[in-house]
Amino acid sequence: MPVLSGERASGFKEMSKYVLPFFVLAALGFAAASAPAYANADDAAWIKKCVNDNKREGATPEVVAAYCSCMNGKMSSDETLSITAWEKSHPAEMAACDKESGWK
Repeated sequence: MPVLSGERASGFKEMSKYVLPFFVLAALGFAAASAPAYANADDAAWIKKCVNDNKREGATPEVVAAYCSCMNGKMSSDETLSITAWEKSHPAEMAACDKESGWK
Protein backbone atom coordinates (compact mmCIF):
# COMPACT_ATOMS: atom_id res chain seq x y z
CA MET A 1 0.00 0.00 0.00
CA PRO A 2 1.49 3.36 -0.96
CA VAL A 3 2.32 5.77 1.80
CA LEU A 4 0.70 9.17 1.51
CA SER A 5 2.76 12.16 2.42
CA GLY A 6 2.50 15.89 2.70
CA GLU A 7 -0.52 17.74 1.42
CA ARG A 8 -2.11 14.63 -0.03
CA ALA A 9 -2.02 12.83 3.34
CA SER A 10 -3.55 15.85 5.03
CA GLY A 11 -6.42 15.92 2.52
CA PHE A 12 -7.00 12.20 3.00
CA LYS A 13 -7.19 12.60 6.77
CA GLU A 14 -9.58 15.53 6.41
CA MET A 15 -11.84 13.57 4.08
CA SER A 16 -11.72 10.46 6.29
CA LYS A 17 -12.94 12.52 9.22
CA TYR A 18 -16.28 13.02 7.43
CA VAL A 19 -16.63 10.02 5.15
CA LEU A 20 -16.01 7.25 7.66
CA PRO A 21 -18.68 8.38 10.17
CA PHE A 22 -21.14 8.77 7.29
CA PHE A 23 -20.61 5.17 6.17
CA VAL A 24 -20.80 3.87 9.73
CA LEU A 25 -24.10 5.71 10.32
CA ALA A 26 -25.45 4.57 6.95
CA ALA A 27 -24.58 0.94 7.74
CA LEU A 28 -26.27 1.17 11.13
CA GLY A 29 -29.34 2.74 9.54
CA PHE A 30 -29.61 -0.04 6.96
CA ALA A 31 -29.19 -2.68 9.65
CA ALA A 32 -31.92 -1.13 11.80
CA ALA A 33 -34.28 -0.73 8.85
CA SER A 34 -33.86 -4.32 7.76
CA ALA A 35 -34.44 -5.77 11.24
CA PRO A 36 -37.95 -7.25 11.39
CA ALA A 37 -40.45 -5.95 13.89
CA TYR A 38 -41.75 -8.82 15.98
CA ALA A 39 -45.27 -8.98 17.32
CA ASN A 40 -45.45 -10.68 20.68
CA ALA A 41 -48.07 -13.07 22.03
CA ASP A 42 -49.92 -10.17 23.64
CA ASP A 43 -50.31 -8.51 20.22
CA ALA A 44 -51.60 -11.75 18.73
CA ALA A 45 -54.18 -12.08 21.50
CA TRP A 46 -55.41 -8.49 21.01
CA ILE A 47 -55.64 -8.95 17.24
CA LYS A 48 -57.53 -12.24 17.65
CA LYS A 49 -60.03 -10.56 19.99
CA CYS A 50 -60.47 -7.68 17.53
CA VAL A 51 -61.07 -10.10 14.65
CA ASN A 52 -63.70 -11.91 16.74
CA ASP A 53 -65.32 -8.59 17.72
CA ASN A 54 -65.56 -7.51 14.06
CA LYS A 55 -66.31 -10.75 12.22
CA ARG A 56 -69.99 -9.85 11.71
CA GLU A 57 -69.32 -6.35 10.37
CA GLY A 58 -69.51 -7.41 6.71
CA ALA A 59 -65.84 -7.30 5.69
CA THR A 60 -63.83 -10.32 4.56
CA PRO A 61 -61.71 -12.08 7.19
CA GLU A 62 -58.54 -10.81 5.44
CA VAL A 63 -59.72 -7.19 5.61
CA VAL A 64 -60.73 -7.55 9.26
CA ALA A 65 -57.33 -9.07 10.11
CA ALA A 66 -55.52 -6.28 8.24
CA TYR A 67 -57.63 -3.65 10.02
CA CYS A 68 -57.02 -5.17 13.47
CA SER A 69 -53.30 -5.50 12.81
CA CYS A 70 -53.14 -1.87 11.69
CA MET A 71 -55.01 -0.67 14.77
CA ASN A 72 -52.79 -2.76 17.02
CA GLY A 73 -49.74 -1.16 15.39
CA LYS A 74 -51.05 2.32 16.14
CA MET A 75 -51.64 1.55 19.82
CA SER A 76 -49.03 1.94 22.53
CA SER A 77 -47.55 -1.35 23.71
CA ASP A 78 -48.63 -0.52 27.27
CA GLU A 79 -52.27 0.16 26.30
CA THR A 80 -54.78 -1.67 28.52
CA LEU A 81 -57.90 -1.20 26.38
CA SER A 82 -58.89 -3.72 23.74
CA ILE A 83 -58.57 -2.61 20.13
CA THR A 84 -62.37 -2.44 19.90
CA ALA A 85 -62.56 -0.14 22.94
CA TRP A 86 -59.54 1.94 21.89
CA GLU A 87 -60.85 2.62 18.38
CA LYS A 88 -63.91 4.38 19.78
CA SER A 89 -61.73 7.16 21.21
CA HIS A 90 -59.31 7.33 18.25
CA PRO A 91 -61.34 8.11 15.11
CA ALA A 92 -58.34 9.37 13.11
CA GLU A 93 -56.46 6.10 13.60
CA MET A 94 -59.63 4.16 12.86
CA ALA A 95 -60.13 6.03 9.57
CA ALA A 96 -56.48 5.48 8.59
CA CYS A 97 -56.75 1.74 9.26
CA ASP A 98 -60.08 1.54 7.42
CA LYS A 99 -58.36 3.00 4.37
CA GLU A 100 -55.17 0.93 4.73
CA SER A 101 -57.05 -2.36 5.15
CA GLY A 102 -59.55 -1.70 2.37
CA TRP A 103 -62.53 -1.74 4.72
CA LYS A 104 -65.58 -0.28 2.96
